[in-house]
Amino acid sequence: MATTNPVQFIQQTRAEIAKIAWPTRREVVLTTVMVFLLAMLAATFFFLVDLVIRTGLTTLLESF
Repeated sequence: MATTNPVQFIQQTRAEIAKIAWPTRREVVLTTVMVFLLAMLAATFFFLVDLVIRTGLTTLLESF
């Protein structure tokens, strides 16, 4: 197994980090807003599904 010089390792790491395409502030804000909106949409959907199932089961069980 070849050993890497620590200085060479740091140089290679910095070169790889320089290749990263960092998102802009606008992209971060937009994706954050989208995540919150979709989370709220999913929470609302599951709340309504739960409400329908609970109402249906309650009605069904009370009829017996």
